[in-house]
Amino acid sequence: MLISKKVSLFFLSLLVCASSLSAHQDHQTEADSSPKIAAWNNQYEIPGVGSYQLPKLGFAGDGEVLDTNQQSLRLHDLFSDRIVLLSFIYTSCSDPEGCPLASAVMLRIKQELDQNSSLNQQIRLLSLSFDPNRDTPTHLANYAKGFQTNGPGDWRFLTTQSNEQLDPILEAYQQSVLPDLDSNGNSSGNFSHILRVFLIDRQQRIRNIYSASFLNPDLLLTDLQTLLVPDNQQEPTITNQPHKHDGLAAAKTDQIHKEERTETAHSLNLLTFAQTTQLGLPPLKIPQDNPLTSEKIDLGKKLFFDRRLSLNDTFSCAMCHIPQQGFTSNEMATSVGVEGRTVRRNAPTILNVGNLDLLFHDGREELLEYQSWQPLLAKNEMANPSVSYVLNKLRRLPEYQASFEQAFPKQGIRMETVGMALASYQRVLQAGNSAFDRWYYLGQQDAISVEAQQGFALFQGKGGCASCHSIDKESALFTDQQLHNTGIGYQNLQQSKLQKVQLAPGVEVEVSRELINQVSEPPPSDLGLYEITQNPADRWKYRTPSLRNVTLTAPYMHNGALQDLAAVIDFYDQGGIANPELSPLMRPLYLTAAEKQQLLSFLNTLTGSDVDKLVDDAMKAPIGDHQVVYSANLSPNKH
Repeated sequence: MLISKKVSLFFLSLLVCASSLSAHQDHQTEADSSPKIAAWNNQYEIPGVGSYQLPKLGFAGDGEVLDTNQQSLRLHDLFSDRIVLLSFIYTSCSDPEGCPLASAVMLRIKQELDQNSSLNQQIRLLSLSFDPNRDTPTHLANYAKGFQTNGPGDWRFLTTQSNEQLDPILEAYQQSVLPDLDSNGNSSGNFSHILRVFLIDRQQRIRNIYSASFLNPDLLLTDLQTLLVPDNQQEPTITNQPHKHDGLAAAKTDQIHKEERTETAHSLNLLTFAQTTQLGLPPLKIPQDNPLTSEKIDLGKKLFFDRRLSLNDTFSCAMCHIPQQGFTSNEMATSVGVEGRTVRRNAPTILNVGNLDLLFHDGREELLEYQSWQPLLAKNEMANPSVSYVLNKLRRLPEYQASFEQAFPKQGIRMETVGMALASYQRVLQAGNSAFDRWYYLGQQDAISVEAQQGFALFQGKGGCASCHSIDKESALFTDQQLHNTGIGYQNLQQSKLQKVQLAPGVEVEVSRELINQVSEPPPSDLGLYEITQNPADRWKYRTPSLRNVTLTAPYMHNGALQDLAAVIDFYDQGGIANPELSPLMRPLYLTAAEKQQLLSFLNTLTGSDVDKLVDDAMKAPIGDHQVVYSANLSPNKH
């Protein structure tokens, strides 16, 4: 019987940690009241209290906990009407940039509260252990003595009765905790985890998430005091700008549902934007039976970001096509769907998707109106069991009744109208007017560097890139809209004894193939266009992607196998991967190091000037949180 991919990745992580991560060492439970923490050094200027607004990142989870007096409490009861700083720790942690850092910062905050009675009455500090077997109430009480001060600052230490009570809380806060294993595969008693501290307001909404890099007591104090400033006293002019020190860098893939979103008037009129000629792009292709309207675009955007369109109300289109990451996913070679289910292919960008003749990596669809339904129904993406299931769910959501009537009068919520709305939003995401366009089509010689111009000459000449990534006299999509075999798909058949496994963004280790096979299901096969045509000559053929905005859309190729553009250039320089169906266009290029750099400089000129506008507009879409979650260990709560 096959192990599910989600479970297999968990066990693989445990095995990898056993051989690749250093174990934590035991350390004293008494706190150092004067810690020397490098992360406290300011690398940025702390803004003034109330000079910015903190985003609303969703509701904080609840659960049953124990305090140091062995009293059973609900986490939300401890929040009360206070502003809360909640950290997840375990007392045996010895990583100086982990739990000790969190506790040291909390101590500094408590010392400030001791000196300010007004703040003390409004703020509560909570440290919750994720090691209930060792961090019993009695043990935590002794640990807390090391952080005692003479003042009244409110800091409480918590644990749980067991892991059964703990696990739903960790899941609600997306707090990953994995036990470290010794050489025999047994638990060492230590944990691998990512430090995260949560700022929670009086309405039990998460307002900031701090990783180690941003866990600065001065910043936390400023954020705490900013939450005490009435909203009408905060500067409204920057509410939609990025919070430059917000600590969300711990997980970019979380950002799609962690930015503040409102349903207020759009700063960008997408219909007008779509009707404006984009330098370097051909006229937008719009089907006669689905003309663009503002109502359709707005409805499509709402659907695109709505997590309720998935089977379990947790996953939206935008969680694979993340606006801030070029409307793709920069940290996932291949996408992950509902419940961590494996998707075989990399999420392609949807910037300029309205200009494409073929959709999906294997070119199996031609119209966005049809394409939109496939991720909704795919078991490893949004996992809805049927079209009717999706339609009935939408019909039960009151806000959609009026939206569909406005966009499609007298047609209602139907399979066709859902596809038309989603297509309308994706179609307007046009991103041209790049530096290259201004140089090539307008003749602005200083728009790109001499090195980039040399790279373009290579692109058209020695490199032969333009044979597939074509350029016309009036416009350039940088794709021939065809499918080719470069060998990258064939390469998947050649399994080496070692395989790289990603533990975290930017952290990889090599693991034996034998070990991986013990804990995971076989990787799904991928034969490209052959799966559509069943013609052996079409094996491993994939659609030529547009190179527009290519610097925003790493990793590359249909399976995300190449991490950066330098690797892509090296791949084509070697002539791809030899196989029986290799495209005759593939050949070694014999590029010099200087020529590779010139090509890279050219590719860097292809980013559209309006991408930031599209991202800012996208971040105003509501994310469609499902409203109530019931669990054996958690009371109903907003999630």
